[in-house]
Amino acid sequence: MSKRLFDLFFSVVGLLVLSPLLLLLAVLVKASDGGSVFFRQLRIGQDGSPFHIVKFRTMVQNAEQFGLSVTRDGDARITRVGRFLRKTKLDELPQLWNVLVGDMSFVGPRPEVARYVEHYTAEQKRVLTLKPGITDLATLTFRREEELLRTAGRRRRTEDGEREAADVEAFYMEHCVPRKIELNLAYADTANVWEDF
Repeated sequence: MSKRLFDLFFSVVGLLVLSPLLLLLAVLVKASDGGSVFFRQLRIGQDGSPFHIVKFRTMVQNAEQFGLSVTRDGDARITRVGRFLRKTKLDELPQLWNVLVGDMSFVGPRPEVARYVEHYTAEQKRVLTLKPGITDLATLTFRREEELLRTAGRRRRTEDGEREAADVEAFYMEHCVPRKIELNLAYADTANVWEDF
């Protein structure tokens, strides 16, 4: 079975089987503050093609206007329902749609926002030859990324909140992104359906 057929089959099955849970989560998100249910963000996909990733909204409306693209633990923009969704990773379930339409795969490098991809080296850009995924080795390695970023913010805390935010983003770019790309390029060398499974 090819990777695309695998993704297509399991995304359809996942959307059908999980539809009651998806509906319940949508109601919870909507009821929490009356805002939109889904969060769509432009990410960079395979071969540098942009696409909109879909997640359940876990932050206040228009949260990107009030802070960074990366989120650390304790971020005031995260809603109460959002905290639960993030902790359980249930906010990622709508990405089954991204898999269904072919923007993503189940397994592959997590897609980044353009502002971070712009800083990739030529070697790091090799990761863009892969179809992005819902999960990857970096997701497992950095499963507590929000806590790591909160700790980085504390270590670099100043009286100026904007400076602290810039330091958190710098930490993400200098320490997290290179390691994630390294793991994904190692995955690319052995990627196949059975390995993904």
